Amino acid sequence: MASHCCEAMNSHVNVRCDQHDDRFACPDVLIEFRAAFQEYGLIIHDGGSSSSTIEFCPWCGRRLPESQRDRWFDELERRGIDPWEDEVPAEFQDDRWLAATPQD
Repeated sequence: MASHCCEAMNSHVNVRCDQHDDRFACPDVLIEFRAAFQEYGLIIHDGGSSSSTIEFCPWCGRRLPESQRDRWFDELERRGIDPWEDEVPAEFQDDRWLAATPQD
């Protein structure tokens, strides 16, 4: 389990609901963390799975890590993998790919 900027962020990212299997369906879940992209977002509770990316923690005010979304897509492209058509390797489902991929 990843450690986040503060205890409040840890609590919100790791909240588990016993009434909803889908985090996006639970009105008590406010924050989404996508480990593969190192992105945080405020969940938009409109019945879908959207979130609005945030750059600062709403509780402690610290700057959050820079998104690695573009780097993720670039690395898959470099490997000849189309994430929309091909199976994405397991290490790209979380942050393992970051440790194995040198940054420019």
